Amino acid sequence: MNLKLRVSFLKGFTLVELMIGLVIGLLATQVIMQVLSVFETQKRATIGTSDAQTNGMIGLYQIMREVQMAGFSLLPVTNSPLECTTLSYGETGVTGISPVTLSNGIAASGIAASDTLTLRYGDSQAGGVPTQITAMGAPTANDVTVLSNLGCKTGDITLIVNGTTCALSSASAVTGTTTVKLANTAAAIAGANLSCLGKWNTITYAVNNGNLERNGIPVVTGIVNLQAQYGVSSIASSNQVTQWVDASGATWAVPVSADRNRIKAVRIALVARNAKQESGNVSFACSSTTSAAPTGLCAWVGSASNPAPTVNLGVNDPNWQRYRYRIFETVIPLKNMIWARDTL
Repeated sequence: MNLKLRVSFLKGFTLVELMIGLVIGLLATQVIMQVLSVFETQKRATIGTSDAQTNGMIGLYQIMREVQMAGFSLLPVTNSPLECTTLSYGETGVTGISPVTLSNGIAASGIAASDTLTLRYGDSQAGGVPTQITAMGAPTANDVTVLSNLGCKTGDITLIVNGTTCALSSASAVTGTTTVKLANTAAAIAGANLSCLGKWNTITYAVNNGNLERNGIPVVTGIVNLQAQYGVSSIASSNQVTQWVDASGATWAVPVSADRNRIKAVRIALVARNAKQESGNVSFACSSTTSAAPTGLCAWVGSASNPAPTVNLGVNDPNWQRYRYRIFETVIPLKNMIWARDTL
């Protein structure tokens, strides 16, 4: 009798109890997986936003740093490079001396109507400060005598300014503190100004295939658009920006020197993208480029007289609205243009 009672107490789970346990376990697993899925989605969105924030700030800082160096010497002088209307380049390989040049974006393969920004500057430790030529042809034909060579080094790109006539050359030798031998002496006469610019840098920033590129080399990922405008004054001798213009039209697509000297600043907008693609549309086109309170993906607030540029991301990407974006904007004064006001 006692044996039978002991056996009855050793009975296990019934099939119904096992099935109920499995159902409860599956429900708990489903809840856990849903929580993990939501958490993972939020984590990816947060990380993507953080990456976009970092990429945009790095890209904008790099552009700002180089734009601030664009241009010529810091000292306003008679015979300034900004007065050049006739310029010969010699054998220097240089193709332009304008401090900043913008190119209005045109949609193409891999490029969503993004502008390009080209800036130019020398890296001379003396800042390219001009010195006056006092004599020519001694001791040899290509030697020029100057008041002081102001840190000229062999191999420096040189700029000779004689009124509105200018010429680029290079320093093939520097003797003492007052003699510079030039590869060619075009426009070099007594009374003209000579500047040793060091290495002349031409830097182009553009956006291509989701990267910010510097001279064709990707430097920051996750950047999908760049927009830029000139800030221009009414006259060259004023430093007050009265209008913001795109690099288009008869005047600003290729500005002549008189209009170029009215450019006192540039404003730039970089569009950084969160890499996470959402299931539905989360971004929308800018509602207006002239409204005081636009909505959507806008570069900055515009007006009827100063319209903002259009940020166009949908040319080659039908899913562009399924991504989140951050726009970074800044205005960069061209300090070398501003400080040269008294020469214009």
